[in-house]
Amino acid sequence: MDLRKRTWAEISLDNIEHNYRTIRSTLPEGCKFLGVVKADAYGHGAVPVSRRLEAAGADYLAVSCLDEAAELRDAGIKMPILILGHTPREFVGELIELDLTQTVTCEAKAVEYSREAARLGKTLRVHIKVDTGMSRLGFLVAGGHFRQGIENIVSACRQENLDPEGIYTHFAVSDEPGEENVEFTKNQFSLFIRVIECLKDAGISFKLRHCANTGAVVSYPETALDMVRPGILLYGFGDGGRLGLRPCMRLMTHVSTIKHIDPSLPVSYGGTFITPRRTRMGVIPIGYADGLFRSLSNNCSFMTSDGPAPQRGRICMDMCMIDLTDLPGVNLESLIEIFGEKQSAEELAKRAGTISYELLCSVSKRVPRVYV
Repeated sequence: MDLRKRTWAEISLDNIEHNYRTIRSTLPEGCKFLGVVKADAYGHGAVPVSRRLEAAGADYLAVSCLDEAAELRDAGIKMPILILGHTPREFVGELIELDLTQTVTCEAKAVEYSREAARLGKTLRVHIKVDTGMSRLGFLVAGGHFRQGIENIVSACRQENLDPEGIYTHFAVSDEPGEENVEFTKNQFSLFIRVIECLKDAGISFKLRHCANTGAVVSYPETALDMVRPGILLYGFGDGGRLGLRPCMRLMTHVSTIKHIDPSLPVSYGGTFITPRRTRMGVIPIGYADGLFRSLSNNCSFMTSDGPAPQRGRICMDMCMIDLTDLPGVNLESLIEIFGEKQSAEELAKRAGTISYELLCSVSKRVPRVYV
């Protein structure tokens, strides 16, 4: 079956490996590499990407939840996997059976995990999450919470049947410009180091200390510690061109229909575009059900072999229209690049008022991935 009958996403695993090796070459000697493959590897396909990273020599993977981790184990992925999000205590047995590492974000969860692991007579490997300013998950340690936070982490690490292999935090603005964001990130890092030192004084140490996400890998090399966690960086975005990374996804479709529309006629739902002249209009089989944001309507162009074709009218669920009046060389079945080599996903995301992360993750499951 030809997967390219409608709309498809071309994924370059060679570019994934290129980005991995490029990022790794910037790290201190001995620093481990954790590849973030949550959300189906940011839309690129968690299993194929993880297989390539495993073969290339990456040290760890990270996913959001147990289901994502189980998918990788079912596919034969053997390398360590960290679950970044919450797993209910009822599934501790599955975590242990699949040899997964679970994040612990508070003392109460540590107690729950410990009791369940003890009931099973087994040990659960965990990483402690510290909230140094993200205000999301993790042991509170900022300001007046510091002393109690340290006590809670010590208590969590001393729970029976838990193996506290690692400790980590997450930077909130490491990818944002501006002196205030630099100061905030450095303060987060200083607080994290202070936590680690206090825990060491209490007799608690860790094999893996990690905090460097995409922004930190690029702009704060001092935060590398024992392991880094690049996310979008692995997929070719977030370095501002400084590292020479390559985008790994190319979203493609083709012209399925061409119509000649008279002047002064409305196009698509709501009639938000009126033809200013006799218009050669192409219909392409991609819409918001495929992940093409409706907010891009009348606000973007897609790339043809002869140049950009303006998108016209509201983007529909399964299709949208492009203006081919000035592109006579574009015909039925001509290829159309939504984003990829000729048009950056970052640029399209800006037009949609969002970020490349969301654009990539939104490419829906009905869009087949073609690995090239």
